[in-house]
Amino acid sequence: MKRILIAGKAILGAGLIILFLNSCKNETKQEDPKEVAEDTNEAKFDSIAEKKDDSEFLVDIAEVNLAEIEIGKLAQTKSTNPEVKKFGKMLVDEHTKSASEVSALAKAKNFTLPTSITEDGKEEYNKLNEKSGLDFDKKFADMMIDGHEKAIKELTKASEEAKDQDVKLWASNNISALTAHLEHAKMLKQDLDKK
Repeated sequence: MKRILIAGKAILGAGLIILFLNSCKNETKQEDPKEVAEDTNEAKFDSIAEKKDDSEFLVDIAEVNLAEIEIGKLAQTKSTNPEVKKFGKMLVDEHTKSASEVSALAKAKNFTLPTSITEDGKEEYNKLNEKSGLDFDKKFADMMIDGHEKAIKELTKASEEAKDQDVKLWASNNISALTAHLEHAKMLKQDLDKK
């Protein structure tokens, strides 16, 4: 009996030491908002594949909106070119509206979305923020062309393949707006390349 008591105390002591050491690690790395949203949705919809795909699409679009809003704000404050500033304001306005629509759609479908700019978005923002003058404007235009081409591909795919009819409809209704942004960005790039 005495041995069992001593062994029990030893195991309890070892467990407390392990708990104490784990709590002292000081690992406060914040998880990426996109990963948190995807993990939450995956847990909710793991057994329902079509909801999982639709939720991933909305998470991706939310990520795009958050990044475009921040990059648009940066363009308004950092660029000296009036056309770049105007394009930046349009991005903030349009993607804020889109973010609101995506948020309402996600809420109706019980999907979780990222609520702040993701690590990839921060990385793009920082790359752009390192530039100045004409280099900033050209990098901004290039990013807008590349980003909008990718977003249009995602919207087109969702408009054809989304299982949820509301998600499918939202995607197809927003292709033309992003196509207009893309065309605007291409014209902006042509003007900047002449300088």
